[in-house]
Amino acid sequence: MNIQDAKDEIIHTLQAYHRKDATGNYCFPVTRQRPILLMGPPGIGKTAIMEQIAAQCGVGLVAYTITHHTRQSAVGLPKIVTRTYDGQEVSVTEYTLSEIIASVYDCMERTGKREGILFIDEINCASETLAPTMLQFLQNKKFGSHTVPDGWMIVAAGNPPEYNKSVREFDIVTLDRVRRLDLEPDLEAWMAYAWEQEVHGAILSYLNLKKDHFYQIHADGEEKQFVTARGWEDLSEILKNYEAIGVPCGSGLMGQYLQEPDTAREFAAYYQLYQKYGADYGIREILDGVISPEKENAALYEQKVKMAGNAGFEERCTVIHLLLDGLAETFTLFSWLDDRAVKTQETLKQLKKELEREKNIEYLEEFVGKKRQQLRMKEQMELGTKRELHLEREVLQLLETYQNQVKLMHLRTKEEGMECISQLFKETVSQRMDVLEQGKQQLTNAFRFVAACFGEDQEIILLVSGLTKNRRAMDFIRVHGCPEYLKFSEVLVPEDADALQKACLDSL
Repeated sequence: MNIQDAKDEIIHTLQAYHRKDATGNYCFPVTRQRPILLMGPPGIGKTAIMEQIAAQCGVGLVAYTITHHTRQSAVGLPKIVTRTYDGQEVSVTEYTLSEIIASVYDCMERTGKREGILFIDEINCASETLAPTMLQFLQNKKFGSHTVPDGWMIVAAGNPPEYNKSVREFDIVTLDRVRRLDLEPDLEAWMAYAWEQEVHGAILSYLNLKKDHFYQIHADGEEKQFVTARGWEDLSEILKNYEAIGVPCGSGLMGQYLQEPDTAREFAAYYQLYQKYGADYGIREILDGVISPEKENAALYEQKVKMAGNAGFEERCTVIHLLLDGLAETFTLFSWLDDRAVKTQETLKQLKKELEREKNIEYLEEFVGKKRQQLRMKEQMELGTKRELHLEREVLQLLETYQNQVKLMHLRTKEEGMECISQLFKETVSQRMDVLEQGKQQLTNAFRFVAACFGEDQEIILLVSGLTKNRRAMDFIRVHGCPEYLKFSEVLVPEDADALQKACLDSL
């Protein structure tokens, strides 16, 4: 099973466990709510999908790596209490509330979310003293005498013994009480996630050429050598930030994230080529139409076409991925501006409705204050994904800008204030429209350049395939159309061609 399939399975399980009847009681018996046990190699994305699931389903998340805990922190500390049995007082041992269970209640109080996921990582690497506690936890959903609250699903994760010497095997009694999902690295599943996370284009291009370099773990004597999905994603972030501040990225940096010498060395060399090809071909200028057959630099355009047409397979693939990377940047920006415009419009509609019962535009200050307080509460209660909260922060900033402009113009009446705000909002929409037109033109320019370089051959299918894997690209094409994509997508995905063609033609 790949990581995306596991994510879907956990979401479906969460929905089943949380289903309620007409009286608000859970339909799924608590005693039958088996914990999910994810077993797979390290760095495959087990922790990442927990965060995604919690955000997507709007539930709480408490995550622990059990190797960081002792029996006392998991079970609680012992204390002596007095009990009366058959009229006789005796001293007995009880335990304070488990730190882990307490964290669940803290999350419920902090966020207001009564349902969630309790995620325990590296569960089969617990210390010898903690191992029996972990078995009890999986079997009975308890830490000591304290039960995991209703509405909280347990997900545990562990590594197979070939990846960790301290792994403990689970017995049949325990395994018969969990749902075990065995995970395997899957490049295609990760690629879809990577486009969403805006992983560096050089990494996506390299892995498309060197698929067997995506995930590797082996031992050279006592030394472990490995490359993981986590390593590629973390490397992407440092590359993008080093590029932004002008710091060179060499093989030493690659080796800090890709801890397999040959892969680190090969990717470092490819990264330099990727950067050089981007400059040599003028990819950004081609996409933007600055270099084109219609301009005074038509000869330069033909030079680029000839250079690509005479290139080897690896260089051709790199050119396609450079185009995809440039397009992805535009689609990401448009997606953000589109969401911001929609969210701002919704907020202004609310403002206009509330102004109907107010005397003047000065109410705007109170309205902005309420929105600021609501956002603060959402952030505190973790209501929404990082992107959703970021979007609300930006909409609030726009509202504050509108408010300041109304004050600067000494406007008092509702009509004058809303007219001013309407004009300012048009500027926000105009920015979106500019990027929309840029994206449409870039798509046309990309297909035209690839066709001029390679004809209607495998390279143009590679371009279509890359666009198909990018959710934001597909959202853009479905809504705003792209005849060139439609033409060649019939070769790649004939089963989707009719539906996609109708959606695109409807938008024209």
